[in-house]
Amino acid sequence: MKNERAGLSRRGFIQATAAAAALGSSVAKGGIPKEKQIPLTGTIPEKAFGSTGHVLPILAFGGCGVVQRWGMGYNAPVLPEDKRISMVRRAFDQGVRYFDTARGYFESEAIMGQGLKPVRDQVYLATKIWAMKPEEVRPSVEASLKALDTDYADAMQIHGPIIERLDFDATMKIHAEMVKLRDEGLFRFIGLTNHVAFEKTHALIATGGFDQVMLAYGYCKGFHQMLSDRNVEWREMCIAEAHDQNMGLVLMKAFNGWVYNRRAGTMVKGYDEAELKKLPGAALRWVLQEKRFDMYNLGISYPEHLDEDI
Repeated sequence: MKNERAGLSRRGFIQATAAAAALGSSVAKGGIPKEKQIPLTGTIPEKAFGSTGHVLPILAFGGCGVVQRWGMGYNAPVLPEDKRISMVRRAFDQGVRYFDTARGYFESEAIMGQGLKPVRDQVYLATKIWAMKPEEVRPSVEASLKALDTDYADAMQIHGPIIERLDFDATMKIHAEMVKLRDEGLFRFIGLTNHVAFEKTHALIATGGFDQVMLAYGYCKGFHQMLSDRNVEWREMCIAEAHDQNMGLVLMKAFNGWVYNRRAGTMVKGYDEAELKKLPGAALRWVLQEKRFDMYNLGISYPEHLDEDI
C-alpha cells in the first residue's frame, strides 16, 4: 500500500509538472501569449504590420477621441462612460484589431481596458509612455498596464511630445529603459510617435531600435501648426526609412485634428451641412493613397464615425 501511494504521488507529480510545462509553452514572460495569433473578422482590408508577424485590418481605433475634455474643445461632447466602453467593444465586433491610447490620454486607457478585457489576447493594444527621465519610464508603463487592466501591452511607444522636448541622447536613454522592460515581458514591441519633430524622429528611426512608428499625415500640411517644406521633407524621409526597415508604419491625424469633420463647421461660419458630411470620407480617401502605411489610426468619438470610416 505504501509503495502504491508513492507511485500515485509520483504520477501526480509528473502530471502537475507536465501541466506546468504546457502552460509555460503557451505563455511567455509577463503573461504575453507565446506566438500570439490575432483572429480576423469583418470586411476591413488587411495588411502585414511591419515585421511584427501580424496581419491586421488597416483601420485602427484611436483612443484620443474618447477623452471628455478634448471632446468639448473640439465641439464633439463625448458619450457617457458606459457608452464609450461599449463603443470600443463594438469596434472589435466590426473587425478592428489595432487599438491605440496613451498614458497622457486621461481616462482613455481605462475605457480601452474595460472595453477590450474579454478579448484582450485577440487585439493589438498600443499605448504611449509619459516620461521625461529614465527613472520615470517604469512607473509610466506600470500605470498604463494597471489602467488597461492587462499584464502586457503589444506596443509601448515614446509619445511625440517627449521627443519634441528632449534631445536625441536623452530620448535614447528613455529607449534603453524601455528595452529592459520589454525584456521583462511588460510589452512586446517598442515604438515612437510624432506630429512635428520629424528631423529628430528620423534620427531615432535610423538607429534601428524601434519596431513601429506613428506619424501625423493628412491633406493639410500640419496639425496645430503648419509644417515647413523642409519639415515635410523630413517626414517623407521618416516614412522612407521606416518602410525600408519594414517597421510597422501607422498614420495618424488623417482628419487633421477634426479640421475635416466637426471643426470645419465651427472654423467656417455657415459651412454647408451637406458638404460638411463629405469631408471625413474625402480626407480618409486622400491618406489611403499613401500605400506605405500599414495602419490608419482614426480618432473615434461616436459609433457612427467608425461605421462611416469602414
